[in-house]
Amino acid sequence: MCSNKKLTRLVIRQTSPHQMPWAARIHVGPLIIRAAIGKSGISHAKREGDGKTPAGRFLLRQGWYRGDRMLRLCCTPNLKLLRSNFGWCDQSGARLYNRPVPAGDRLGHEKLWRDDDVYDIVFATSHNERPRIQGAGSAIFFHLARADYSGTEGCIAISKDAMRRLLPRLGKKVLLEIKS
Repeated sequence: MCSNKKLTRLVIRQTSPHQMPWAARIHVGPLIIRAAIGKSGISHAKREGDGKTPAGRFLLRQGWYRGDRMLRLCCTPNLKLLRSNFGWCDQSGARLYNRPVPAGDRLGHEKLWRDDDVYDIVFATSHNERPRIQGAGSAIFFHLARADYSGTEGCIAISKDAMRRLLPRLGKKVLLEIKS
């Protein structure tokens, strides 16, 4: 059953910047969800490959899910079936930098169809979308965390269980507010 009250804002806060810079919490009203962020913490000046999650406010954009690993997720706006040939360009200087590309394309890209489960549910964010600045970071996603909640390359990640609970409550326009 879908909730009538749709979420419009998720606040992400780093919990242990000195010992574990990738440890974070997502505050959703009174609910707090454990999360992993960039292995090098949060940055106000994100650069491609720095392992940091960009600080700021970003919209949650289009999402995808692996149909071969999970049933259709109801009541979730902006969620489509992920195809095995889907990639995201992370090659600085490329015309399609920080845009979707076919996996196997000659441009450097992140392949979204993976052997592990971190992209079984994955959402793009509006980070470095408009204007798009070469080298200022690409493929900042909201996706599933590894079992040990290890740091990401700059994305925000939560458990599959938390994601399943959150999905039916997501509104069409959700703001991610990332704070250091």
